[in-house]
Amino acid sequence: MGAMPEEITSIVELMTDVSETSTGMRTYYSGKIGGIDTVVVFSRWGKVAASATVSTLIHKFHITELIFIGVAGAIDERLSVGDVVLASRLIQHDVDARPLMPRYEIPLLSKTYFEPDEANANLAAAAISQMLEQKTLHNFFTNDVLSQFNISTPQLFIGDIASGDQFFASNQQKQLLHDALPEVLCIEMEGAAVAQVCYEYNIPFVVIRTISDTADDQAHIDFPLFIKTISSKYAAFVIEHIFRHVQ
Repeated sequence: MGAMPEEITSIVELMTDVSETSTGMRTYYSGKIGGIDTVVVFSRWGKVAASATVSTLIHKFHITELIFIGVAGAIDERLSVGDVVLASRLIQHDVDARPLMPRYEIPLLSKTYFEPDEANANLAAAAISQMLEQKTLHNFFTNDVLSQFNISTPQLFIGDIASGDQFFASNQQKQLLHDALPEVLCIEMEGAAVAQVCYEYNIPFVVIRTISDTADDQAHIDFPLFIKTISSKYAAFVIEHIFRHVQ
């Protein structure tokens, strides 16, 4: 499942024997990647939309595990555009039912964080590390394109990802989140909600995010340009390397 339509297009190009199913204003692409039965879909934006999409994957397409890939804004100052973040935990930063329960705790579940499947996370980490070490991006993008985003040696980070129905585009938003949740590496709009659905249905999952912007006053400028220029291919590189490691 991809968080941007451009990412989905590049992943579908990896598939063979592709067929399409339309339901709920979404198009699901069924086929094979590296001989593995796969369904690919654009999650749509926001927690509710993405949760509905993964619910359909579970109930209609009977998936047995999920890879959710997309972009995110950097919160941790160590991150740069082009870095990849693999979630070790996911939290919904806009959940707040105080005083009924602690801030960020999901009602009825008594959980604040959702953790991905360890085996799949380890496999994804190995695949992404290999991709970055081999400088795969330099084979598909010119130095001029990479330098436009100051991408030279992208790194893999493993840590917390926060999700909420907000696009972060100010230094104040970024600082407030960092102060409240200092361990969070990056911010996006769907991952933790999708993780909650997978948790409730016992579906192993991993969430992978590429840093598209620094979630500050320049985010509204950097984000669309990164999506158009870089992200449309980045997702396919990651997925292709993960599927190679599965075989």
